[in-house]
Amino acid sequence: MNAFRAAGSHSAQGQTLDQALQRAGFYPRLVGDVVIDALDGRECLSHLAHLETHFDRTEVHRHITVLALTEDMLVIVHVDDQQMDDAGEQVVAQVSTESVPVSQIRSVVLSYLYNQPQDYRPSDPIRELTLSIGWSGGQRIDIAPAACGDPQCEADHGYTGNLAQEDIALRISAEADGLQAVQDAKVFARALRAVNTRALPEQPAPRTGLSTLGTRLGRNHHR
Repeated sequence: MNAFRAAGSHSAQGQTLDQALQRAGFYPRLVGDVVIDALDGRECLSHLAHLETHFDRTEVHRHITVLALTEDMLVIVHVDDQQMDDAGEQVVAQVSTESVPVSQIRSVVLSYLYNQPQDYRPSDPIRELTLSIGWSGGQRIDIAPAACGDPQCEADHGYTGNLAQEDIALRISAEADGLQAVQDAKVFARALRAVNTRALPEQPAPRTGLSTLGTRLGRNHHR
């Protein structure tokens, strides 16, 4: 059996990793071989393949990010291409891979977007999902001018911002990527949280001194 198919066949998601790469259509054979090499023989428990397209005037740029989860590693593969001539005959692919021990992952954040929350029902689909994963301790700061509630106010209120810890963030939209892609991202996040929780070392219970205090109170009570 093909090692790539074997790695993808153990997923509980809507499609195997091989099928996800074929559906994305972004150099699937190349990306697949890179993922196999990065897995280094490990079994892929869950995966997430996300293709993004950006438009820059007359040029179209695409790149794909693949997350592959094993029992002890999170493998991140990123591939994009660059056109070297005007005719588009000379193209190079830029590939980067990173392997992160799941025990080092510090946060797994899922952000949801729902339409018409006042009419929410449990069967309502998620409009958009953002998966953020942090492991290196790096932080991102988003800063914007602060404002007050008065729309006529022209005073300088300084700046406000959000501090977020993330090493990678993927935004999956039901409209652009499909409902199955959003569901697959949720499945991947659950699998990542489960493996990460098992990999974290057990922390010793904090010493509060209550046991010693209780013993002293007990002795005093019997005097």
